[in-house]
Amino acid sequence: MGNQSESEFPLTRAEYQRRIRGGNNQGNGNGPQHHRGRKIFGIIILILVILVAIFGGLAWYNAKQTSDQMFTSAGANKRRNAQKVLEQKRPVSILLLGIDTGDLGRTYKGRTDTIMVMTINPQTKKTTLMSIPRDMKVNLPGYEDESPAKINAAYAYGGTKETINTVQKYFNIPIDFYALVNMAGMKQAINQVGGVTVTSPLTFTYEGYSFTKGVPEHMDGAKALKFCRMRYDDPQGDYGRQQRQKMVIMALLKKSASYKTVLNQKFLKTVSKNAHTDLTFENMMTLAKSYRKATKNIQQGHVQGTDDDSDGQSFQDVSYNERQRVSNTLRKSLGLEPMDIDEGE
Repeated sequence: MGNQSESEFPLTRAEYQRRIRGGNNQGNGNGPQHHRGRKIFGIIILILVILVAIFGGLAWYNAKQTSDQMFTSAGANKRRNAQKVLEQKRPVSILLLGIDTGDLGRTYKGRTDTIMVMTINPQTKKTTLMSIPRDMKVNLPGYEDESPAKINAAYAYGGTKETINTVQKYFNIPIDFYALVNMAGMKQAINQVGGVTVTSPLTFTYEGYSFTKGVPEHMDGAKALKFCRMRYDDPQGDYGRQQRQKMVIMALLKKSASYKTVLNQKFLKTVSKNAHTDLTFENMMTLAKSYRKATKNIQQGHVQGTDDDSDGQSFQDVSYNERQRVSNTLRKSLGLEPMDIDEGE
């Protein structure tokens, strides 16, 4: 990145700890804003479809039934009582996960293609989205013998529970809830709303489908999925791929946020079949009523890594300083004081 902040230059751990504790101006998330590669994945639309129904007072029974079918407890070691956080209308965090392994009922879970922390602060009326590179090098807290590993392997080994525990460990933040979506379900959802129109930011061909830079294209589910999947020919690599995912999701959001879609039983069935979350219907109602304004002001960024080909794998090595910067940003968005990433809550 060309515009590095001071926190990105090498510091001793003692010096960094002194800085984040030394004054009000430290640990305030003023690192690089990372405007490129902004990432919103399919899980957001699936949750928002339910919230749309609540906001408009539509299809109440259908929405509740769908959310009940989506509910799955993570079983993770969460750092605080998430229900009390919502009851008290305090800032809340949701871990957004995207997989692409067919139906969620398959024995092989696969790995998470997208890992993103979303914080919603009703006091500041701001939402923060922070994307974590799937190839980030980590030691899995529950699978030491399989470490080091890529963070996206946490789901393959230990499901949502291990993924939450790993994110909490490496960024010293509480994860209150999670939401997971199967990308294959996006194909069905797009077809059920009649396709989406997207303008490609670059020209490329991928698995029999061609896209032209600057030309709006109406895509069915199959073409939209190919548009989202290509990454090796993108100059920005995985960051660029996730930018294209965001474009498809935003286009789908525009199509799905309608009376016709919310009342569409087939569409809602697709949502429930391809998503898991530990947000209850009541939790979603609270978010809709008390946190809605915060979603109109969205700040986005990502965790920046560097190439690391050690151990025969292609990792993204995320430095101590970068993890601390991200931790500071997310903790601030949650109304929490900065804390060293190696200290417990």
